[in-house]
Amino acid sequence: MKLLLTGAWADARAHFKTLESKGHELAFLQQERDPLPCDPAWVEGVVCNALFLHHSLDDFPRLRFIQLTSAGLDRVPLDRIRARGIRLCSARGVYSVPMAEFALAGVLGLCKQSRAFTDAQRERRWEKRRDLAELNGKTVTVLGCGSVGTECARRFAAFGCRVRGVDLYPAPNDAYEAVLPLGRLEELLSGTEVLVLTLPLTPETRHLIDADRLSLLPAGAILVNISRGAVVDEAALTDALTNGRLGGAVLDVFETEPLPADSPLWAMENVILTPHNSFVGGGNGARLAKLILENLEAAALEAQP
Repeated sequence: MKLLLTGAWADARAHFKTLESKGHELAFLQQERDPLPCDPAWVEGVVCNALFLHHSLDDFPRLRFIQLTSAGLDRVPLDRIRARGIRLCSARGVYSVPMAEFALAGVLGLCKQSRAFTDAQRERRWEKRRDLAELNGKTVTVLGCGSVGTECARRFAAFGCRVRGVDLYPAPNDAYEAVLPLGRLEELLSGTEVLVLTLPLTPETRHLIDADRLSLLPAGAILVNISRGAVVDEAALTDALTNGRLGGAVLDVFETEPLPADSPLWAMENVILTPHNSFVGGGNGARLAKLILENLEAAALEAQP
């Protein structure tokens, strides 16, 4: 296959020889917004992230394979890809482990008041805290039961939590006590002490967690968002954190990224805030390479007469 690889696959160069040994011809584009290094009519497959935000799909008449380096599909023209019958593969599963570890670490950090102890260590203050919470026994609701959500569920369950799942398309999954349809979300929220968001951003999920649904959570609940910022009404979340309705939040994604410097979220003691970084992990490179090579092999077999 004639492949255009982009810098979104950080380790792409390390796999050139392997790809060429399998008969692929390669072109490489470091920055996806830059001019293409080849005639787009030459390209049969791409490995990219946001390439089609900068280059029209219509410019690639022979394109039959797209491998994304992201798990989400919100940066590609899905309708046009499907209409053309182009094989589309995401990086589903590649980042699930570090994201689940991040979610668990963030909630533990809030329960154990790690920020206060870090500040005390920096200032050399010997100061005990008598109001630390336990994660054991808490009820966790994971909204979005795909690969990331399931890895989250397994880790929270290992810490003694009761874990329920809510999904747009519920299916049996032994990582959860139960997986329920989205229509059951409201009835679960009143008993949810930790709400973990791992679902994709779609018209249906935009601002799914709004002021009304936040008000259903019990006082002191913790919200974790490692999906997309716009799944949550950020203004409503800010209000709930400011007035003490929520116990805290672990936020890796935001409606506007980078998060504006004047956002009140930056200064909140009960917020752990990171710059869309939860997906980073030491095993990502090996998992992504394995997935890309497997998907290319499957596409090659599919193309055989």
